[in-house]
Amino acid sequence: MPHYLDHNATTQPLAVALKAQAEAAASAFGNPSSLHWAGRAARRMLDDARDLIAARFGIEAGSVVFTSGGTEADNMAIFGTLAGAAPGRIVATAIEHPAVLLPLEFWQQRGFSLQLVRPGSDGVVALDAMRAAIDSDTRLVCMMLANNETGALQPVHEVARHCRALGVPLLVDAVQALGKIPFTFADLDADFVALSAHKIGGPKGVGALLVRKGRQLQPLLAGGGQERKRRSGTENLPAIAGFAAALKAADFSEFTAIRDHFEARLLAELPEAVIFAQSASRLGNTSMFGLPGMDGETLLMQLDLAGFAVASGSACSSGKRDPSHVLLAMGVARDLARGSLRISFGPGNSLADAEALVAELVKVRSRLRRMAGLE
Repeated sequence: MPHYLDHNATTQPLAVALKAQAEAAASAFGNPSSLHWAGRAARRMLDDARDLIAARFGIEAGSVVFTSGGTEADNMAIFGTLAGAAPGRIVATAIEHPAVLLPLEFWQQRGFSLQLVRPGSDGVVALDAMRAAIDSDTRLVCMMLANNETGALQPVHEVARHCRALGVPLLVDAVQALGKIPFTFADLDADFVALSAHKIGGPKGVGALLVRKGRQLQPLLAGGGQERKRRSGTENLPAIAGFAAALKAADFSEFTAIRDHFEARLLAELPEAVIFAQSASRLGNTSMFGLPGMDGETLLMQLDLAGFAVASGSACSSGKRDPSHVLLAMGVARDLARGSLRISFGPGNSLADAEALVAELVKVRSRLRRMAGLE
């Protein structure tokens, strides 16, 4: 029996999202920019989706910019802000997703100074450390709401208050937090908030950047001037409709009990296991742990053969053999970081999945130790 336990990478599409996509593709096939009846029908559906998403986050509809996903939303905020700015300081956490870190390195190579603030051993970046790094010469601050690997929640609102006092724009990558913890745009008090649909049961290839009213962006794409000239290109209406439908239905609140049960059973059966960020406030569905002396990629492959889908660090970087940059930033030893796995529960999972995974981990660890001559 397969066990899908990698919902932070992506989650199964919800039935309501698939239905909304199909209905939009069939009934609103026109170009939303066209003036005829087919275009107007598509425009109405696009506006309805935008209104729903805007209402969910307590912002005006014009503040919602549809993108191809979280990566584009992050890049749009970063490039759109820094392209028109004089070189200065950029401040970000050292645990950001590569969709943030790599664009920031691009601007570092073009004369901006980049300061990455490391978290504590609990995976949380200290508020005081962020405040100390941000000054009036700072052009942009980037801080994710919830880490995609450990699930650790970050003090975004407090950092936002400091940024607001200095007039410094703040980008919050909320891709992993969406659907897992409640928040509005006002809660975060950011200038930009990046979202992605496929993390909550919506379609892949669609997301949004929420933009504070009055905040200007240099567009990444030149063309037809869609999305109030901020993102040219015909809107992917079926995916947007699926995103809006998923946003209404997504609920990961029930998985904290399953995660906690998994971790308790894991430590009971394998007491040498190290659960990262366990002492921090975390997303309720997420557990990242390491087994000393084990290789995470080998564990992942063995679990895969047994029907378990898990991750070793960020799925978007899963082709790399390097240890998780998040764990290294937390001060975790490289060998232990190499033996890390991320488990993320979601729709369709139950306590039985947690029990089965622990049982399989015990078997896999024992088998690998025998092969290595350690048992």
